[in-house]
Amino acid sequence: MIRIDFNRLKFLIIDDNAHMRRIVRQLLHGFGSREIFEAEDGAAGLEAFTALKPDIVITDWAMPLYDGIEFTKTVRGSNSPVTRFVPIIMLSGHSEKRCVIEARDAGVTEFLTKPVAAKSLYERILSVVLAPRPFIRTKDYFGPDRRRTTNTKYTGPERRKGTEDAEIIEVAPIDNRLQQQQQRKQAETATAAQRPDTAA
Repeated sequence: MIRIDFNRLKFLIIDDNAHMRRIVRQLLHGFGSREIFEAEDGAAGLEAFTALKPDIVITDWAMPLYDGIEFTKTVRGSNSPVTRFVPIIMLSGHSEKRCVIEARDAGVTEFLTKPVAAKSLYERILSVVLAPRPFIRTKDYFGPDRRRTTNTKYTGPERRKGTEDAEIIEVAPIDNRLQQQQQRKQAETATAAQRPDTAA
């Protein structure tokens, strides 16, 4: 099984159910994560998201006042060149196709039905960390490419229209970005250690 360094990832869990937050937190701890933050609803989640800038958000769908769909649309609609690309994994007790489509169209990266299985959560995190889908910007949508696979040779009647107006934005894997940050810190530390002591 491919492994990633979970202790370098910062997670934000948004769910109005304290028991569910505890379950997800325990799963993330089991994977090796140490930086895990929680919010009890979408509004508090948005505040925490803005302040903490997590690497991955795991949010419930159904929450009072401000739900996971609204949270996702707010994040994707922001002007931040960094946070608007954050992977969002949505949890829901509803697995109907219309729910999955609505979440996808809001800009959710991955969708998981409750109860959450450790293997499923791990696989979704692995996917968003190591192989993120490119983002698509059109006049009606901004978010991960909603197509799981793309056959460029297909020209049949179900071929999507409007792709010529879509901007495709490649997203670097989180693992690469984290490795680059660690390498920069190590280089800065080494440089600082090599400087002569200028104290009088």
